Amino acid sequence: MQMTWKKGIAAAVVIFFIGYLVTIWWSVEPDVIEQEAYQHNGEQQVTGYATTTALILTVESLLDKSGGWLSNDVIPPSVFMDNMPAFEFGAIEQVRDLALIMRKEFSRSQSQSTADADLLAAHSKLNIEHTSWLVPSAESEYSDAVKLLKLYRARMVASENPDAQFYARADNLNEWLKEIQKRLGSMSQRLSASVGQERLNTDLSGDSAAKQSTPGFMAQEIKTSWWEIDDVFYETRGATWALLNFMKAIEVDFAEVLEKKNAQVSLRQIIRELEETQQSVWSPLILNGSGFGLVANHSLVMANYISRANAAVIDLTNLLTQG
Repeated sequence: MQMTWKKGIAAAVVIFFIGYLVTIWWSVEPDVIEQEAYQHNGEQQVTGYATTTALILTVESLLDKSGGWLSNDVIPPSVFMDNMPAFEFGAIEQVRDLALIMRKEFSRSQSQSTADADLLAAHSKLNIEHTSWLVPSAESEYSDAVKLLKLYRARMVASENPDAQFYARADNLNEWLKEIQKRLGSMSQRLSASVGQERLNTDLSGDSAAKQSTPGFMAQEIKTSWWEIDDVFYETRGATWALLNFMKAIEVDFAEVLEKKNAQVSLRQIIRELEETQQSVWSPLILNGSGFGLVANHSLVMANYISRANAAVIDLTNLLTQG
């Protein structure tokens, strides 16, 4: 009886250790996609090819990385993981934003033109809940979206088919950048709340006649739960990973627009700040020291890069707006 009990404990320890090694392997983040991957087979670059390819490769990287798509897993060991699912959620949110802008702006010549059918269907499939695991599963819907994006790309590069277009203009690029500003601003606030802060209410600032539905607090204490600090960090890391992939593609497709506006440096500054967010995390834990304390605060360091990237996005938006 005693020997059986010891064997049971030994087996449990072995299973736990194997599961731990698997979680480490499945926590390896996908590499940033190199700009060379966006080239059209060495041929003359077709406008829109780089951005569409970046969207395709980003989704494929999320699906094909070690462990595959983990956010909807319901069995061990992935059900106990939270950092990689947070990374996946941050990345897929950026994918959805770009897919929406491609459907509404990049593929349409004017406000009254119709949306591309493949982009419309792809965006719909990308919007499935990332934790959906039964029927349909998130993986199957995202894979179908990739197929639709590839169909759109094939139609776009075919000179005999003028129906599928990608319009690289300053005004539609600005529409995407406005969404990026909101995302980066929200990320910076959530990361900064890791140490807690009193936040003043600025909801109605700038308009003396502005109103809101119900009265808000003049100030309130905002602090991220210690249980969620690593999730917020890795969600931001996933979002900036995807955004970095897209910015490198935008640099290719909108090269002439950026050159005309003398805005290439602003975009490269955004890319540089986003690259800093992808540095290796050597600590086994996301530390949450105070701002000037003895222990590092990884969230505040990430918030610094996010804020600087957001400032560069605002500069780029202003340059594109100018005549």
